[in-house]
Order: sequence, then C-alpha cells, then structure tokens
Amino acid sequence: MRRPTLPGKAMAVCCVVASGLAAPAAATAAWDTDPAVEQRANAIVAGMTTEEKVDLATGQLNNFYGFFNNGEERVGIPAQTMADGPVGVRIANPNADRRTTRFPSGTAMGATFDRALLRLVGETLGNEAFHTGHNVLLAPSVDIARTPLWGRTFEGFGEDPLLSGEIGAAYIAGVQTNPVMATIKHFAVNDQETSRFTISSQVDDRTLHEIYTKPYEIGVREASPGAAMCSFNRLNEVAACENPLMNTLLKGEYGHRGFTMSDYNATPSTVRAANSGLDQEQPGDQGPGSANFGERLLAAVDAGDVSMTRLDDMARRQLRPMIGLGLFDNPVQADRFDEQAHGQVARRVAQEGTVLLKNERRTLPFRLGARLRSIAVIGPDADNASAQGGGSATIANATYEVSPLEGIRRRAGSGTRVTYAAGTDGISEGDLLPGPAPVPSTILRPDGGQPGDRGLHAQFWPNTSFAGAPGLDLVDPNVNVNWGFQNFSGFNAASPKATSSQAVTGNTSLLGDLSARWTGELIPPATADYRLGLTSRGTARLFIDGALVLENTSDAVTTQSVPVSLRAGEPRSVRIEYSAPAFSMFQGGQVRFFWDHDDSVMAPAMRDAVADARAADAAVVVVRDYETEGGSRQADRPHLNLPKEQDQLIRRVARANPNTVVVITTGGVTKTSNWEEDVRAILQAWYPGQEQGNAIADIVFGDVNPSGKLPATIPNDESQVPPIDLDQVAEHPEGVFVGYRGFQQRGDTPSYPFGHGLSYSTFGYRLLRVADGAPGTPQGDVRVSFRLRNRSRRAGAEVAQVYIGRLPTRSVSTPPRQLAGFQKVQLAGHEARRVTVTIPRRSLSYWDSGAQHWVTPSGNLPVYVGGSSEDTALAGVINVR
Repeated sequence: MRRPTLPGKAMAVCCVVASGLAAPAAATAAWDTDPAVEQRANAIVAGMTTEEKVDLATGQLNNFYGFFNNGEERVGIPAQTMADGPVGVRIANPNADRRTTRFPSGTAMGATFDRALLRLVGETLGNEAFHTGHNVLLAPSVDIARTPLWGRTFEGFGEDPLLSGEIGAAYIAGVQTNPVMATIKHFAVNDQETSRFTISSQVDDRTLHEIYTKPYEIGVREASPGAAMCSFNRLNEVAACENPLMNTLLKGEYGHRGFTMSDYNATPSTVRAANSGLDQEQPGDQGPGSANFGERLLAAVDAGDVSMTRLDDMARRQLRPMIGLGLFDNPVQADRFDEQAHGQVARRVAQEGTVLLKNERRTLPFRLGARLRSIAVIGPDADNASAQGGGSATIANATYEVSPLEGIRRRAGSGTRVTYAAGTDGISEGDLLPGPAPVPSTILRPDGGQPGDRGLHAQFWPNTSFAGAPGLDLVDPNVNVNWGFQNFSGFNAASPKATSSQAVTGNTSLLGDLSARWTGELIPPATADYRLGLTSRGTARLFIDGALVLENTSDAVTTQSVPVSLRAGEPRSVRIEYSAPAFSMFQGGQVRFFWDHDDSVMAPAMRDAVADARAADAAVVVVRDYETEGGSRQADRPHLNLPKEQDQLIRRVARANPNTVVVITTGGVTKTSNWEEDVRAILQAWYPGQEQGNAIADIVFGDVNPSGKLPATIPNDESQVPPIDLDQVAEHPEGVFVGYRGFQQRGDTPSYPFGHGLSYSTFGYRLLRVADGAPGTPQGDVRVSFRLRNRSRRAGAEVAQVYIGRLPTRSVSTPPRQLAGFQKVQLAGHEARRVTVTIPRRSLSYWDSGAQHWVTPSGNLPVYVGGSSEDTALAGVINVR
C-alpha cells in the first residue's frame, strides 16, 4: 500500500490557481442514473489494481482538509479534498490565512422554511468550497433535534423530518450545481454528544423510518447527494459505520448510489464495516497501521472475507459522483470568491431565519424620532460576533464580522445615542458545566491587583502535581474551565473576553492532565447570605481567608457548596486549587467556582447594564449560549437556561425599562418561561452568522419584515423534553412522538409551538379545498389549496403550513398533527393569492414494521392549515383511498 500523501504534496497535486470567480457547473444533475457516467466508472474500475481500489477506500491523514482521500494518479482519479460544513466552508489548513463566509446556524436555515433560499445557500457554499481548494463539502446535517439539550442542535434543521429533508435536499442540490459533492450526514439517530463514541441509540423500526431516516429518504430521492456519512454512535447496539442499514435502508430502500464514508475515528471494524456498506474509511487521528481499512482491508480481500465484487462497488460508488458532478474535469481552485456577495446571502438567511416570538404593544419595529433618541444595547457578547457553534462546524476566520452593537449603532445613526454594557462576563465552553453560574469577574480582584482590576490570578500546569513552570500564567475573569475537544485549534466558539479559554485553545499540553491555582479577593456586591461552591471533576479545594471550606473529590462532575454570610464591599481572600487527570483525549480539566444568591443581588456589571437601560428610551438585550460537538462524558447542554445569569439580566433590565427587546442568539431553542412575561418583544435569531449585527438591526428597525418560523418547539422547562442519557444506552421511549408530536400527544403546553413566528403583517386563511392528485405528481398525492391574504398595508411573507391529523387506523398510534407540506409565500400589502400545497402520499402513511413496507390506511383523514402547528385557521378532510 502507498504511504499517505504528505500535506504539502497534496496541495500541490490537487489544486490549481485560476482567476474566475464562478465555479464550473456540475457535469450532470442526474449523475446517479446517467449511463455515460456508469460506463466511465466501470471502465476506470476495470483498469485499477486491487491496491488502488483499497487505497481509494482508505482516507488519509492530512491536516490541510477536514477529510482527505488520495487520488489514484495512474488511472487519473483526483484526490478528494473535503471541507467541514455545514454552516460554512471550514479551512482546516493550519498554515492557510484564508477566510470564508460564516453562515447562520442550521436552525436558522430551517427557520426560513424556504427551499429556494436554501438552494442558494448550497450554491454559495459549493462555490466557496470549490474556490478554496475543496471538491467535497461535508454537509448538510439532517440529524433530528430530538432534544434541545443536544450540543449539536445548531448544525441541523430542527425537529421535523419533512422540514429537515426538504430543506436538506434544496441545500444538496445547490451545492452540487458546482463540481463539488455534498455529504448528507450523520446516518443515523445521531442525537447526543455525551458519550457519542459508545452510546447506543435504541430506536424501533417504525420510528427509525418515520422520524430519523426520513430526511435521508427525501434528500436522496430529491437531490442525489454524492456522499453520505455514518455517525459515531451505535444504533440498536450496532455501530453506525458497520450497521447493515447502510445497505438495506440507505442504499437499498432509499436508492443512494453514491458512497458512504465514516466520520472521524468512527470505523469499528474491517470486514463487518465493508460488508455492511461502508465504502470509505476516514481514519481520523490513528497512528500508522491502526486504520481498519488500508492494509487490513487488503488482507480481508485477499482472504475472501470481503469480495472483489464488494471492493469494486466501493470504488464505483465513489467514481459515479466524482465523474457525474464534474470533479474529474474541473480541478479545484485556490483563488478568490465574491466575499461581499456571499456575505449578503448569509445576511438574507439571518433575516429570514429570525423568528419574532412576541411583540406586545407593537414594540417592534423601533421608530426613530422624538420618543426614541437613546438605545441601551446590553449583553455579554453583543459587542462582538462570536455567537456560533463550536467543533468542526466552527468558522474561526470569517471574511468579515458585524456585531449586534455595530449593526444597531450604524442603523440608528448619529442622531440616536447608543450605549453598551456587557451585563455579565463573556460566554465560553466552561458554561456547559452544570450547576450555578460562575462568580463574575466584577466581584473578583487578582492578587496584587488594583481596585479596578477584575478576575483572579490563574496558573495552569500540564500535569496533576503543580510541577515545574506553569504552562499559562494570566488573569482569568472566572474560574470556569471545561477544556478538551472544544479547545482544539479552530474549534472554539468562546467569547474573545474568555481569557483562559482563548489562551488554551490550540495548546494541547494543557488539554489533558491539569493542575491549576486561582488566587485573589472576592468583594461582595451586597450584604447577604450566599452559597459559594465548586463544580468539578477531580480534586478541587476552596479556601476562604486561608481556611479550607470545601473539598470536591470525584471521578464524575459533581457540585458542592457552603453557606457564607458576606458584607458589601468587605474583601475576602479566596484560593481555588484544582487537579485532575484527563478523562479522555477529548476531555481535560473541569472546574467552576460558583455563587448562588437572591435575585435582588447583582454584580457591578449587571448594575451598570440596568442603569444604562433605565436611562435609555429602549433596551436591546442580546443573549447567547455555547453549543459544541464533543464526545466526552458530559458534552451537551446541562439545562435550557441561559448561562452566566443572563436570565436574571433580562429580568432586571426589563424592570428598569419596559421598552425592552430580547434578541436570543442560541444554536437551538432555550427556555424563555422564567423571563418572557417581563418583556414586550422577543426575537429568536439563532446563531446569526457574520452578518448578525446588520440582520438584527434590519428587523429591529423594520427594514425587513420578519418571516421566520420555529423549526423546533420551545418548551416551558426541561421536564417536557427528553434528557441526555449519561449511561451507555439512550432509550427513545417516545417513539414517533418527537418534538411537537409529543407535546400534542401528551397535552403539554409549550412556551412557543413548532412553526410559530409573528410578522409585522397579519395574514388570513380562507376557502380550503382538498383534491386528489396534482399534475406531474405521483398517484396518491393530495393537493390542498386555500386563499391566503395579507391583511396589512405592509408587504410580508407567511409560511403556510399544512398538517395532517391522526391516520384512520387502529393498528398503530399516530400523532395528532404532523407536518405534511409547507410553502413560503411573499405577499404585497393587502394582496390575496390562492396557494396550493401538494401532500405526498408518504405523509398519509405509516411504516408497518411487521410487513416491512409503508401502509396508507383508507378513510377520512383530518387536514389543518395555518401559521403554526397549533394555530391552524382551516380544517378539512382528506378522503384517503
């Protein structure tokens, strides 16, 4: 076998410099059925040696790319140079000074409910991938957000399989208008990060078909992605990347004719993986000789354990999309792309994906004038654009960034005073730890610090014994360490204000075994009874005035606290000592020094923000969270509250200024129930991408009429959503009743339902008609039409949603409502239009696990039409035959 190509040689071989801004078009949109493509692929396979076929099935270590696969030069096969997605083209090359467009999160894309826009997103990302030296984009992610606690929620399109499939198909089709392959991922039932390498998702066959793999069926049928990626987890005790479902379901039932690759380090075997349908191993970071394909696959073929027919199929499946999508004939380029044009596409997604959750007393849009001459912008990271997801989807170097503060200040103009106050410390990966919030920097003073200094003096050692010189010595705003995978170079989405988080990112010596010490003073903001404590894994000690008051020793993350009575302004000496071995290669030190107190107690930074709000005519509070992929024992969100006491910040600001607007910049939905009654207007902006400031200002000031709809239900609290499983088996007892289906089945009331989203316009629905069949559609599809009117003078867009009720059968339990179709409709002021939505027969069916096929029961089926899963103005009946 050939040794892996060196990174420098790979770049020289695979990339050429060209001056054009547009990528060549893909050779054929029907690559998977084109006889000429099949003939050329067969001819190449016939001329390959066994070693070359095995090499094609074996990805190579190459840090210039997300993943990489050697070209086979003798037979003219180009290298596969892969870029991480799905919210931008991630440049993995540590030596490259290249910037790419940071798009809004997948949840924002899903919230647009706009197939045409997502096709444009795909076209833009495919163009950007091509012009940055990549011919495979590792996107989109169509994983279902079973629970909003999942740390990777931000990558996908929400909780509904039809929405995820339709939006994902449009994305794929757009990417592949370029000579770039899209990769639909992660197959299958990938829905938590905690213990993701070992967890087994236990899912029954019906739920698998109707919920978790339905987006793959839609994506493959409508857009023919060149590649698919299997996931880390086990599925019903069988690892996803050696699961026969790759053959029987993805390739068999759904008809995927491209190839299936493994995720990083996700291939558990050689023979079983190959024979179960894995076509390409991406080896991850194994050392020489440890890959399960490569030499081991060659030996398995020589021994007859993997047939030559199967090896030929692996090669052919890679060659079909490479030929048909133009990868052979259009070498990738390393040149320029239109940064401003791409940025405007990102801005449009942020605009259309923002959901107006609440708007009492027409608080929005803001109207500049005599009643609005000052605006207080508040939020820990409102002055930067760091709100994005962490991990392999991170776009560390955006082409440019516009913060919420900058966007609002620019749009408000010189005649309006815009102030800024952080209110709390910046958000980082440490905020994924459970328990109360860390002690804020504004009540801490480092050893030797002056009265205005904030934080504690911190020292960190790359061992568990405080031995030698510290690897880091700095002033840390908080004791809030949660280091590991998320701190790998280019993976961290922490606030630039999170000093130790930024300093340690890429410093691998401190991401394993760790000891640390923080010293300084705590200056209480009010005379009160507090609880001070530690959340940690390993050994952590808290000293107050030199006395040990608390010691935490555990192999798991635990929380302990002690009561302390403190007087305002009286400094107390504090010291925190911590040591712990690495939990794994993906999880290092974990420790937080926290406080717990009455809601009336505010740190100075929060008091300053409240004072700004009180002095202003309006307040805009921009809040965020931290989400990331992981793999450690605790990698998902610990709860649905906002970190760093941002919930308290909202409440206190709203009491000081009734004209308060909250802008939520989170990857998935977050709990609003503990403050939503205090504020008049709420915008769910997701992770809004690099144009976030402009997009937020566009909506706040009314330059854009909001049209986003929730792609996931906002619960009242964690009791309404499935928990993250901390054991090795993740049961899915809710079955098909995922997301809003489960809320309605149980009779639970959410804070905001799936599909909800207000507008500055109002819309009316009338005159529902139901008819069998639609021109040009398969037999059995149903056409639903209705009259949609914009009742306002202002132009706006409405996402008309069609739901079906319980299927007319007693054989299985079916949801009270499930999305069966949708259409985004742009209407001028007072315009009315007849809208037609086609419901595919599959939406009228359920999967019969015993018979192993879809069943469409006959009878009367309720159909509902409206603006959300619960706000349906029209109801009718489909007579299913």
